[in-house]
Amino acid sequence: MPSLARIRFYLNQAARKLFSMLPQKSRHNVYRAFVDCDPAPTDRLVLKIADTQDELEACFRLLHDAYVSSGFMSPDPSGMRVTIYHALPTTTTLCAKLDGKVVGTLSLIRESAIGFPLQRIFDLTAVREKEGYIAEVSALAVHPRYRRTGGTILFPLMKFMYEYCTTFFDTRHLVIAVNPRHIEMYESLLFFKRLTANVVENYDFVNGAPAVGATLDLKHAPETLRRAYAGKPLHRNLYHYFCESKLANIHIPHRRFFTTNDPVLTPELIDYFFNRQTQVFAELSDRKKALLHLIYDLPEYRKVLPALPDQGVTRQMRQHRRFSVKCPARLNDATTSGDDNLAIEVNEVSRYGFRARVAQAIPSGIWLKATVQLGLHEVSRLTVQVAREAEIEDQHYCGFRIGEPDLVWRKFVTALYEGHTHQDLDQATRFLP
Repeated sequence: MPSLARIRFYLNQAARKLFSMLPQKSRHNVYRAFVDCDPAPTDRLVLKIADTQDELEACFRLLHDAYVSSGFMSPDPSGMRVTIYHALPTTTTLCAKLDGKVVGTLSLIRESAIGFPLQRIFDLTAVREKEGYIAEVSALAVHPRYRRTGGTILFPLMKFMYEYCTTFFDTRHLVIAVNPRHIEMYESLLFFKRLTANVVENYDFVNGAPAVGATLDLKHAPETLRRAYAGKPLHRNLYHYFCESKLANIHIPHRRFFTTNDPVLTPELIDYFFNRQTQVFAELSDRKKALLHLIYDLPEYRKVLPALPDQGVTRQMRQHRRFSVKCPARLNDATTSGDDNLAIEVNEVSRYGFRARVAQAIPSGIWLKATVQLGLHEVSRLTVQVAREAEIEDQHYCGFRIGEPDLVWRKFVTALYEGHTHQDLDQATRFLP
């Protein structure tokens, strides 16, 4: 006589087969019918950036166990899943903690010199043709105890991801690479669109498992969600949940300045996770070792980075660094005393220039006065000139050269060059006027 477990297995397989035979629209409607998002979760749940050794280790251990149980990786002696992408200052690891214990995690990998995992196997040309930063949603794991509880951990974690990307991470495009059996959840609930119709049968980043790539344009997502969930009760309405509701459980990161990344890795944390606990640094290619030295170009970091390879590799790398920000600013004619000004948004800075989104073309060859709000209490006043212009999709961009940086700008950009965590930035600029 077959066991009860075997009977359940066969019933589950039969149900899956019947479900797969439904038209796609019907399947997606079924997924949406099972949405259950609590707009006021228990205050025992905390959503925050993982920024301590204990929190990061708990995230990496939860991820390791989830990936091993799914066959996406072989067990690691460290008991953690840690990759080179976790070492980057442009990667942010989010965590969900219940009663102080990490029960959910995901990482947002912002595009950088090292890139992100899925670009090795999926073509992102169409995504790049639309302006806006790209981030890969990766390393998602929920504790087994909470995987079948109606999304009590998953939905708050995804809500945090959505709010963080649209408000703090200055990200327009999310990309994912997921197992084919999970892709319809992302398509039906969040309206991700596949990058290609084909399934990649062997994705080495997840131990050779098959993968489907997909993308979500956050600029258009609110309207898509609004139409799809119109008329749904609040606990089944992901438009209301993501775009209108506020969760007191989300702990917003502290930022003195309007930067767009939240780096947390000190030299001690880098050494612990990537040298002492795992072999991540030891197994890097020479090119990635050289890139790490350009990213973490301070003496205290160099001590814990892998040995620098042949200098010929390093010389090929881009030496001029730019930093991502999201700073409101105003422009007016430096030759007049009028009050007319043009609002712009600065999104990239360097020592002697910046790039900004502008609403109209700006004449080149004339000097302008720029007032840039670098943070809540820090304002830089500069004389600038248009250096180049670009029209991308429906946005106009200008690159500006700075005639003479003021003290606030010099201290701010120097701090960006010489620090890698928000604590570094605060300490380096604490004497700003």
